[in-house]
Formats: sequence, C-alpha cells, structure tokens
Amino acid sequence: MRILAFAIAILGLSAVPAGALPFDPDAATRAWLDTMGADATARSNAYFEGGYWIDLAGTLVSVAVAALILLLGWARGVRAWLERTVKWFPFVAFGVSFFVNLVSTVLTFPFSYYVGFVREHRYDLSTQTFPEWFNEQLIGAGIGLIVGSIFLAILYLIIRAAKNTWWVWGSAATVVFAGALIFLQPVYIEPLFNTYTPMQEGELKDDILAMAQANGVPAHDVLVYDRSRQTNSISANVAGLFGTTRIALADTLLERGSPEAVRAVMGHEIGHYVLGHIYSLMIMTAGLIIITFAIVHFAFRAITKGERWGVRDISDPAGLPVILAIISAVGLLATPIQNNITRFHENQADAFGLNLAREPDGFAEAAVMLSEYRKMEPSALEEWVFYTHPSGWNRVHRAMVWKANEIAAGRLPASPGGPPEGWVPDFVRAREAASPEPSPAVASD
Repeated sequence: MRILAFAIAILGLSAVPAGALPFDPDAATRAWLDTMGADATARSNAYFEGGYWIDLAGTLVSVAVAALILLLGWARGVRAWLERTVKWFPFVAFGVSFFVNLVSTVLTFPFSYYVGFVREHRYDLSTQTFPEWFNEQLIGAGIGLIVGSIFLAILYLIIRAAKNTWWVWGSAATVVFAGALIFLQPVYIEPLFNTYTPMQEGELKDDILAMAQANGVPAHDVLVYDRSRQTNSISANVAGLFGTTRIALADTLLERGSPEAVRAVMGHEIGHYVLGHIYSLMIMTAGLIIITFAIVHFAFRAITKGERWGVRDISDPAGLPVILAIISAVGLLATPIQNNITRFHENQADAFGLNLAREPDGFAEAAVMLSEYRKMEPSALEEWVFYTHPSGWNRVHRAMVWKANEIAAGRLPASPGGPPEGWVPDFVRAREAASPEPSPAVASD
C-alpha cells in the first residue's frame, strides 16, 4: 500500500475517485485556456513556432560565420602575428579567441538585431528603443568577449597539456567556470542591466519571506528589479550560490499579476533552490558537455586532417572556428536532450511550488500570462523536442488537478474550477482596447 501511495503522489494523482472531485479538472483547464481567445492564441503560437526556425537559422548563421573566418584565413593570420609578437601561448590563445569572438559578434549582429529587437517589437514584447537595446547589446558583448576569451584561453591550455584526454578535463573546467559565473552573476553582472531595490513592505513580501525562510533559503529580503525597461513579460528567480543567493521578482510580475499569482511564482522559484536544481542541472549538463567535447575532439581531427587550412592540430588556436562550428551543430542536435533536462527540473519546481504556496488559481493565472509568448497546447512530440518548460496546458491542468484533489481531501476551501468570472489576461484586454475589431492571426516567421 505504501508503494501504491508513493506512486500516486509522484504522478500527482489522488486516491479520491474521479467522481468525488468537486469539479472536472479538464473542463477547468479548458476554461482557463479559453480566456485567451482565438487572436491571442494565434499570436502566441506564431511567435513560439517561429522560434523553431530561428534556432535552426541561428545555428546555420554561426556555422557560416565560423567557416568564413576559417576559409579566409583570418584566425590563422592573427595567430601567426601574435606568435611573432607576444609569443607567450596563453596570450596567443586569448588574442585569437578575442578576435574570433569579436568578428563573430559583428557578423551575426544583423541576425541578433532581427531576433532580439525587430521581432520582439512585432509581437509587442519589447519596451526598449533601439538605443536602449543596442546599449545593452554592447554591454553583453563586452562581457562575453572578455569572459569568453579568458575561458577559451584556459581551455586551450588544458588541450595543450592533456592532449588526447583534454575533453574530460576541459569539461570539468567548464563546469567550474560556469559555477563561478553563477556565483558572481547576481552581484556583478545582473546590476549592469537592471536596478534591484527592496520590495515594498507589506503582507505579500512577508508571505514570500516566510515561504523562503521556512524552507531554508538564506534570504532576509526580497528584491524587485525593473524588468519593464526591457520587456513587459513576467519573471522571478532565486539566484546565486552560497553568500550571493537572493530572491528577486520582476516589477512586471507585481504590476500584472495578482498576489496569488506572485506567491505561486515565488513558490516555484523557491522550489528550484530547495531542490538543489543549480547543482543537479550542472551535473546533468556536465554529461552533455563531455559528450560534446568528445565529438569535437574526434570530428576536429577528421575535418582538419593534413593541416587543412593551416591548422596544425586541435591545440592550435587558429582552429577555433572549427571547434565553434562543431559545438553549434552538436548543440542543435542535442536540443531535445537539453530541453528535457531543463523541463524535468521545471516540473519538479512546479509541483513543489503548488504545495508550498497553495495557490492553484494563481499558478494557473501565471501560466496563462506566460502564454503571451509560449504556445499553450503543443503536441506531445513538439513539447518533448522544443519546450524548456511544461506547456501552458500541462501547467494549468496540474494546478486544477491539485486544486480538485485538495478540496476533495478537505485541505482547501471549496471553490469552483476555472478562472474567476470575467477574468481575462491583461494582454488580451490591452489588445481589445487598442483594436476593437478582431485582428487577423499573425503569420509564423
């Protein structure tokens, strides 16, 4: 019986017969989804499905740029010049890495501009002017150039020292480097893009801190950051490691969501911390990194056989474009694996958040609000391949199943399934107010 009870709990079901539930979770889920209407649903589907092609195009652009740098001999020329001047290998590796990253950033800028600025405005998701957006791109590119080049220089030192086993030691170094960035990000990186201020005192802040402290999160304040300077989408996080851990939520979440939705979202984010997802994600991702680096090791040999394009061996920084192209291709093929790893953790945080915050309607509300740019009802295969988070339908349905069973068990006051009467997402209201007549569905990219 204990085994049966455990299996039921894991599946998110209940021993209560379906007929004893106070409402039908399927019907309640459909009622929540129907609040979007046909137009908003079509826009959401078009935006998200367009992302599939953007992922493919992004990989092709990255490979094409790497091939251009390689075939024109730019990386080889920079390496030769640095060997004649600075001579010391770490400086040579850093210099070539910096050059390749800089050229790649410049050549891919038109693609980044379309994806990050034009398209986001087309779907009314960005709040930035071009100068604001471009300034943040410069900051991000600067950080990437310096941090990325330092990492690649370290990786080349490992390749040169370990030779045939570099991909094992390089994977370990990558994980350590990623951990250092996670530790530093809340303190030194994120404040470059957003301003963090203490959340206004009140019952909602007290609720969030109570949930956090009751579950061992070492936080004594809740911060609010001005996400609205970039986008109108909602978000929150519990970020950092050790002494840099902090709870933060976007001003857009406070402005757009009900207190119930805020508590539900924060319960989810606290779940990530309590369940140790930073560590399990790093461990699982480390496996992917090892496989990727192993493929790079053997594919590089085949591609550059006979010192093709003037590349001596894999420890030659002139071959960096080859490494980047292989990593881009493998990354695209590994997308379903990486997405399933992430979605596995998001499912766990969803279950934890529901039990912590006990706000199923707030959870459903947040899921519908996120559907402004996430397709709500994908096919099972589509969700498995492309989704980093559970689909909106799955999230709302999980909340309604939880709610129905908790009411049936007497642990939650009785209330109807589905959204409150007359409730519709704010982005639907805004579009209806701006355009009284139904607008045609937006075509996919």
